[in-house]
Amino acid sequence: MTLTRDAEATASRARNSKALEALARAGFIGYGIVHLLFAWLALQIAFGRPADDGDQSGALRTLAQQPLGKFLVIAVCVGLAAMALWQALEAAVGHREDRGNERTVERVASAVRTVVYAYFAWTAYKVFSNANSSSADSQEVLTGKLMESTGGQWLVGLAGLVLAGVGVGLVVYGVIKRFEKHLHTGRMSARVRKLTQRLGIAGYSAKGAVYAVAGVLIVTAAVTYDPDKSRGLDGALHALREQPFGTVLLALMALGIAAFGVFCFVQAKYRKV
Repeated sequence: MTLTRDAEATASRARNSKALEALARAGFIGYGIVHLLFAWLALQIAFGRPADDGDQSGALRTLAQQPLGKFLVIAVCVGLAAMALWQALEAAVGHREDRGNERTVERVASAVRTVVYAYFAWTAYKVFSNANSSSADSQEVLTGKLMESTGGQWLVGLAGLVLAGVGVGLVVYGVIKRFEKHLHTGRMSARVRKLTQRLGIAGYSAKGAVYAVAGVLIVTAAVTYDPDKSRGLDGALHALREQPFGTVLLALMALGIAAFGVFCFVQAKYRKV
């Protein structure tokens, strides 16, 4: 018990670190920039222009090609790593203002965010080190290998269902404005709060819709035994482009993703860290 209490005390001190808070807030800025570039790639795909992969790895590669791009990419990597550490600590000892099942749900959500931020930090590091960082290609290869293994087709299908569920969850999270719980809304003016609500609703809804489509495509890949259909967010954007009114639909998605990018800038200032 003593070791457990000591570990929790250490984690709590780390969680309250001002340096970690500053890095996490900087991480939100980097996360916002990545989503703005992601939105730009989605808009290019919408109008049929050649673009890099329509996902965060493509956005990071686009960033790396700009002046001082490599420096910016490694800065994003550090910020995202700090966000992952912050959420890991929240999953371990945080959300003490909540009780019972509510705290359990929040801690699980923090654990999921830890994985997401850590994955994007790793992707940023691969882009910085000039390694193959195409998430779409990697997912396609991984799906193909899984399908060749015993029970792999079912596993791929399950992964697709989980991703689709996450997408639906993000949409609901945005629509009911659940994100406000994690913001210092009391420090906002009425105008800023209203703008933040609109950005959050649009941003989470757009991201959720793209994730849901990506999940459906993964399930389709599993059912049809076709790994080519499993290309994550890039595949989802191209699939949307091929639908009736696809250009308009994808352009609206791009605007929503851009709204999420701006929402990240708001979080950099007002997020409870």
